[in-house]
Amino acid sequence: MKSAATKHQEIADIIWNKEEKPGCFRIGLTCSKDYANAIPGQFITLHIPGNLSPLLRRPFSIHRLIKKSGRVIGIELLYKVVGGFTEKLARINAGDQLDLIGPIGKGFTISNTTRKVAFVAGGIGVAPLIFLADAMVETDINLSDSIVFLGGRTSDDILCASVFTSFALDVHTTTDDGSLGEKGIVTQPLEKWLASNRPDIIYACGPMPMLRAVADIAKKNSLPCEVSIETIMACGIGACLGCAVNKNKQTDTYQHVCIDGPVFDASVMKNYLWS
Repeated sequence: MKSAATKHQEIADIIWNKEEKPGCFRIGLTCSKDYANAIPGQFITLHIPGNLSPLLRRPFSIHRLIKKSGRVIGIELLYKVVGGFTEKLARINAGDQLDLIGPIGKGFTISNTTRKVAFVAGGIGVAPLIFLADAMVETDINLSDSIVFLGGRTSDDILCASVFTSFALDVHTTTDDGSLGEKGIVTQPLEKWLASNRPDIIYACGPMPMLRAVADIAKKNSLPCEVSIETIMACGIGACLGCAVNKNKQTDTYQHVCIDGPVFDASVMKNYLWS
């Protein structure tokens, strides 16, 4: 597996900013050549130049690498409008600029021996899993026996299904209201599939209740599982306690999501994830 790129700050030009579904956007940004060594699961932080509100930078998972003639020229982010920063971000146009720091954090573990994977995503949590699938396909890992589980509240929350199917992956969708796919939560079809299948690993990203449920399922089935944890961050570089999570309640051992994660082995974070 390639080594992580060195994080640094730069001013990035916006290549595009497109609405994919109501309230969900894809934004393309120029970046340095160092992002060619970015690892799926890593993230960046953004600031809108000239804006004092919000004061703190905002973290976003790297969704995909943008390439031209085989060379990485940019990164793509997938985001949902949920607050003041993303509302401003949605109004930014191609040619504008953003202040970018990255790549940051620890990403997913990729093994050349992996053949059967279960990808589990809740809503916008699909963002880093597309980068992960891209990287696995590019390293000639055969994912033909793998499967994807996408969940959301409504059909508008189901994102990137066509990207996964373009890799010939079997995609199962669930929505709380039944507007797309099976009605229910995303872990229901996962458990059904595991009754007759055993993947090499489960990769998951989404809301914390979903991650806890996936971690529990992995534990019960004695399966390796890596989760990308989303939490509030203040600095993004490990200098504050804004993203500290309790790894071991007995010894009050904490991990910083920004530098120790955002991707964690679920078994290592059992006191935080497992019920």
